[in-house]
Amino acid sequence: MSLFTTTYDVIVVGGGHAGSEAAAASANMGAKTLLITMNLQNIAQMSCNPAMGGIAKGQIVREIDALGGYSAIVTDKTAIQFKMLNKSKGPAMWSPRAQSDRMQFAECWRNMLEQTENLDFYQDSVNGLIFDGNMIVGVKTNLGLEIKAKSVIVTAGTFLNGLIHIGEKTFGGGRAGEGASTGITEDLVAKGFESGRMKTGTPPRVDGRSLDYSKMTEQPGDDNPEKFSYLPVTSPLQKQRSCYLTYTNQTTHDLLREGFDRSPMFNGRIKSTGPRYCPSVEDKINRFADKERHQIFVEPEGWNTVEIYVNGFSTSLPEDIQDKAIRSIPGFENVKFFRYGYAIEYDYFPPTQLKHSLETKLIENLFFAGQINGTTGYEEAAAQGLMAGVNAALKTQNKEPFILKRSEAYIGVLIDDLITKGTEEPYRMFTSRAEYRTLLRQDNADLRLTPKSFKLGLASQERMNRVEEKQQKTEITIQFLKDLSVSKEEINPILELKNLASINQSMKLYKIAARPQLTFNDLLVIEKLNDFIYQNNIDKEIIEQVEIHLKYSGYIEKEKNNADKLNRLENVPIPSNFDYTKVKSLSYEAREKLTKIKPTSISQASRISGVSPSDVSVLLVFMGR
Repeated sequence: MSLFTTTYDVIVVGGGHAGSEAAAASANMGAKTLLITMNLQNIAQMSCNPAMGGIAKGQIVREIDALGGYSAIVTDKTAIQFKMLNKSKGPAMWSPRAQSDRMQFAECWRNMLEQTENLDFYQDSVNGLIFDGNMIVGVKTNLGLEIKAKSVIVTAGTFLNGLIHIGEKTFGGGRAGEGASTGITEDLVAKGFESGRMKTGTPPRVDGRSLDYSKMTEQPGDDNPEKFSYLPVTSPLQKQRSCYLTYTNQTTHDLLREGFDRSPMFNGRIKSTGPRYCPSVEDKINRFADKERHQIFVEPEGWNTVEIYVNGFSTSLPEDIQDKAIRSIPGFENVKFFRYGYAIEYDYFPPTQLKHSLETKLIENLFFAGQINGTTGYEEAAAQGLMAGVNAALKTQNKEPFILKRSEAYIGVLIDDLITKGTEEPYRMFTSRAEYRTLLRQDNADLRLTPKSFKLGLASQERMNRVEEKQQKTEITIQFLKDLSVSKEEINPILELKNLASINQSMKLYKIAARPQLTFNDLLVIEKLNDFIYQNNIDKEIIEQVEIHLKYSGYIEKEKNNADKLNRLENVPIPSNFDYTKVKSLSYEAREKLTKIKPTSISQASRISGVSPSDVSVLLVFMGR
C-alpha cells in the first residue's frame, strides 16, 4: 500500500500526547489512520515533568481510560510512584497522580500504538495542508509528499514556529534538540484563521548523584498505592521511588534578580503569555515578591537513571544565573547540570474557532487537539486528542459527533471552556472550573463514560462487563445495608470506640454507616456484614462507591437536579445561521460575542463571557421559550 496512492480516513499530524490518543482512538473506531511525526523515537515523549495526573488532571486520565484511551494503562505500566492527592478533603477533590519513568513511558506508548490495528506510521515533517475549497483533503510533507485524507487532526504541540529562549540566545525549535515546524500556520492564516503566540517553559535537568538529599524532605508514595486504569491489565506498584522537597531562599531570589536585565521575559524578547498556574521561577519572585521561599520538588526521571527534574525551577534566565542561583538551594550546593532550563514560544489558534467536536468552523474535516488550542499539560492534550480522534472517525463514517456535556465529564468542561470562552493564556484544568465536580469524581469515571464509549464502539466488551458488575455489586451492597438491622449490643462498642453517641434500640446499618465519623472498615467487625462482603466478593472499589453513596448521596442528588435543569437549556438549539444583529434588545457586547462564537444552544450562549442573564432571557423569548 503506497503513501502516494492511499487515501487515509484520518491523518494525525504530530505524535505527542494529543496525537497518540487521537491516532489510537481513530484507529480503534475502525478508521484507516496514519500518524505522521517528525521523529518516531519521540512518540508521546514527556517533554516537561515526568508525571501524569494531579488535581483535576488525574480525573481526566481516568476519564480517558473509561472511554478506552491508552494514557492510564501506559502510566500504570511505567509508574515509579503513586499518590492520591487531597485525601483529607471530600471525594470530589481526590485526584490521582503518578511519577513515571520517562523513557519507559514513551517506549510503552509506541508499543501499544504498534499493536493497534488500522494504524500506520510515517516519519516526516508536515509543512503544508491541502484544501479543496473549504474542505481539507490531505497534507504536504517536508520531503515533498502529498498524502490524501478524508480528515486531518493537527496536534502540533509547541512545534508550530517554535522559538527557544535561554537568556539572550534565541533559536528555532519545538523542543530541546528538535527543529520547529513551519508552513502549517501560514496555510491556515491564508484560509482566514486567527493565530496567536503562547509561551511555556521547562526547568533544568540535573545529575541526582550531585545532590545532598539529607538536606531535603523525603516525599514517598502512598502506603497502599492505587492505579489509574480500571482494567486488570495493570497492577498497583509493589515498590516506589521517592521524590524530595526543598525550598528557594532570599539568596536564591537575589541571585535570580541579577539576571533580570538579560531575561527574555523581562527585556521584551518574549511577547507572548505564559501559564498563570505554572509560572517560571523568575516570574514567581517578581509577582510574589513578599514570599520568602518557594517549593522545589526533586523528581527522579525513572527507575534506573540519575537524571532529576527540578520541578518549580522553570526558567529562561542565562545559564550562568541558573547555575549560581540553583546552588543556593539546600541540597543543590554541588549540583551538576544535564540541561539548562529554557522557555519556548509557539503558535496557537484561539479555540473559539472550533465546534464542540474539535472540528474547525472554517474548514470541514479539519480537527485541532492539544496545545494548538491553547492548553497546557499532557492530560488536557490527551483528552482532546481522544475526542478529536473519535470525532474525525465518526465524520468519515457519516455519523453524528460525540460530545460530552459539562455535567458528564471534566473533558466536557475542558472543551466547552475552550470553544465558548477561548483562552488568552495556556489553559489548565482545575476542579474549581467544574460546577458539577461532585458528579465528576475520579472513582466513577467508568460508570459515567464507559457505557457511552461502548455504544460508539471504542470501549471494549471487557470494560462494559466490569462497569455492569461494579454497578450491580454497589447496588446489592447498599440494599444489604438498608435491610440489615443491628442490635445495640453489636454496634455500641464500635460507636463508643469512636466517641460517638450510642443507640438504645436496633437500627438499620445503612443509617448508622452514614455517620461521617465512621468508615466502612470500622463496621467490618459485624459478622453478618463481613460474611456478605466475603461471599459476594465485594472489593475495595465497590466499598468506596458504597461509602461515597452513604455519606454524599444528598449532595450528589442535588447536583444531578441542577445539571438536569441546565441540560434543558442545552436542548434549546440555536440555528447555525442565526442573525443576532436582528435582536435589538441584546446588549452590544452580547451581539458581538454571539456572532463570533456562534453557540449551538442557549446553554452554551449563557456561558459566554459578556452574555448576561437578561441577554439569555431575550434569546429564550426569541426561540419561542
